[in-house]
Amino acid sequence: MIRLFAAACAAAALAGPLCAGDGAAASIEQQLAEATRSAKVTIVHLWAPWCPNCKAELQDGGWSGFIEANPGVNVIFVTVWNPADGREVLGRYGVGAEPNFRLLLHPNGSRKKDEKMTELLGLPVSWIPTTWIFKDGKLRYALNYGELRFPILQQLVKDSSESWER
Repeated sequence: MIRLFAAACAAAALAGPLCAGDGAAASIEQQLAEATRSAKVTIVHLWAPWCPNCKAELQDGGWSGFIEANPGVNVIFVTVWNPADGREVLGRYGVGAEPNFRLLLHPNGSRKKDEKMTELLGLPVSWIPTTWIFKDGKLRYALNYGELRFPILQQLVKDSSESWER
C-alpha cells in the first residue's frame, strides 16, 4: 500500500499537481497568501469542474468576460474537491490564457465529507463556488453562497479598489 501511494505521488509529480503528503497544501496556502498581499485587487475563486453552479458561472462569457474586462485585477481559480485542475473545462469557456489569470489545484481532491478540505487561508470552505476578494493582504469581501452575479462582483471589485481608510 505504501509503495502504491509513493508511486501515485511520483506519477502526480511528473504530471504537475503535488500529493497532499508532501507539503503541497502548505505550498498552495503560501502561494495564495503571497498573491493576496498584492496592492492590486486579487480574486480567489474556489471551484470544481463537476459543479453545476461553477459551470453556470462560466457560461455566456461570465468569467472570461469579467477577466478580460478587468486586466488590473488578479484572478486565481483554485480547483478544490477534485483530483485534476479542470483546465480543459475552463478552456472550453475561454478561460485560462489571460495574463491576469492563474489556476491552482488544491492537493486534497477528496469530496468525501470526512476527508475533504474545509479551510483555506484560515477561512472556512463549505460550499463552491466561493469567491474571495483581497487587496493589500486583507479580505475585502467573501461570497460563500455559490453562483455569483458579475455586476455585483464588478461593484465589489470597484469598492475594493477604493481607499478604505475613512
